[in-house]
Amino acid sequence: QVQLVESGGGLVQTGGSLRLSCAASGSFFSINVVGWYRQAPGKQREWVANIVNGGTANYADSVKGRFTISRDDARNMGYLQMNSLKPEDTAVYYCNVQVRVSTYRVSEYWGQGTQVTVSS
Repeated sequence: QVQLVESGGGLVQTGGSLRLSCAASGSFFSINVVGWYRQAPGKQREWVANIVNGGTANYADSVKGRFTISRDDARNMGYLQMNSLKPEDTAVYYCNVQVRVSTYRVSEYWGQGTQVTVSS
């Protein structure tokens, strides 16, 4: 089993910054992909960014140039640096990981979510 704990959410004004963290613990060999998703009230969960083994990062168009995803494999951590925040970034942000749990098996896990609120 793998546990994910997110932190770093909060209330910030338009143009401000926040850094989300995701700590993974439990039984796994490696983390293949670290991703961040978000869900605003009344909307479907949407993909924000991910970073794969080797460091290649991908971003949704809505956050490109403002958000930076990173990972620290030595600490089993993932991060999302969010700059130039806008009210439309307000949502619950979820960490998602794909981990190798055995030689032939990869499993996916979700964190509990952290609220980000951007005031205008």
